[in-house]
Formats: sequence, C-alpha cells, structure tokens
Amino acid sequence: MRAALAFLTPIGGARVPTPAALPWFPPVGALVGAGVAGAWWVGTELWNPAVGAALAIVVDLALTGMLHVDGLADSADGLLPHLPPERRLEVMSAPDVGAFGVAATAAVLLLRFAVLATMEVEVWLVVGLWASTRAAAAMAVLSMPYARSDGLVTAFRGRSPIAVVAAVLAYAALTTADVWAVIGLAIGFLAVVLLAVRRVGGYTGDVLGAGIVLGETLGLLAASA
Repeated sequence: MRAALAFLTPIGGARVPTPAALPWFPPVGALVGAGVAGAWWVGTELWNPAVGAALAIVVDLALTGMLHVDGLADSADGLLPHLPPERRLEVMSAPDVGAFGVAATAAVLLLRFAVLATMEVEVWLVVGLWASTRAAAAMAVLSMPYARSDGLVTAFRGRSPIAVVAAVLAYAALTTADVWAVIGLAIGFLAVVLLAVRRVGGYTGDVLGAGIVLGETLGLLAASA
C-alpha cells in the first residue's frame, strides 16, 4: 500500500513502484475521497456550500499533490491541439503548461466547484467515485497499451489481473447506489484514455491522471442531475 500511496499522493515517502501496488490503487483513492468528502461536509456545515466546495477542491489538490491535475493539463496540451503524432508525447512531457492545459484545468475545476456547491453533501458518493477512478486506472495499466517505451508507469505492469479485478469489484461497489455516477465516471475516464490511444498509441501517466480527474468530475455531475 505504501508504494500506491507514494505514487498517487505526496504521502508515504519515496518508494519504488511495483506491480503489487496496483490492487491498492482503489483503497488509496477511497482514503483520498474520504478526506475530500470530510472537507466538503465540514466547510458546508461551518460556513456555506460554496466554502465547502472550495475546501473539497483544495484538499483534493493537496492530498493528490496536484499530480492528477498536472496530468490533465499535460494531456490537454498534447492531445487536443493539431500536432504531428511524434510531437504529442514530447509536448506532454514538457514542464511548461500551454493554453489548452490552462483552459482545460480551469474548466474542470470550475465545473467541480459548481457541482459541489449546488448538491447535497454525499460522503459515500465521493469515496466511491475516488476509489473507482483509481480502480479504472489500475485496469487501464493492465489492459491498455502504454504509449512510451519506458516510464514510471511501466513499473506497475506485469501483475496478474486477478487481484486488481477483485479490488475493482470491491471498491467500485461503493458507487453502484448511483448508476448515473458510474456512467459519468466511465464516460469521462474512457474518453481520455481512448483519445490517447487514438492519438499517441496508448496511455501515459498523464493520461491516467486526466482520466481520473475527468471521471470524478463527470461522475459528480451525473449524480447531481
């Protein structure tokens, strides 16, 4: 679990990633979701829904070390503009953020704030969504092609899918009470990953981060409709 914590959050210190960490992706997501939901509830109870929504977003950014939002920005810069295929991965690995990345990040964060500020606090919904997006990322590592010849995510490959599938079933069950949340999550995550497969031949760590953020956001949006 420590390797999964170190990869998905700033907690846990430096760890060498291994395939054994994959089944722990959903539990780590559940822990992050619990922190986000707790901040949402406290902010709403002590102040108002707008403060609760803002606190939830801030806590999410802190608990993830902005890793997934960074992936969203990098993926938008590399996948959305008109670029030659060979340039897309190069752009995604650059340390700076372009106009597409800024616009995509701002739009998603604004949408998350609007949804959280206008719906009732649902702790288990957030816990389930955050767990299930990490489960989706683990499944993508096992089942989708990797776009680079090397990279940090390659260290997670090679695990038998049985343990991961068991974790997916256990933690994705947390969201099954709201089928619309599950549908929104699936649409958001798959849209990013499939676009990456089409344009760069597979996923990257940035693509997984973008899929997690968009899956959570569309899951919340669908649940609030």
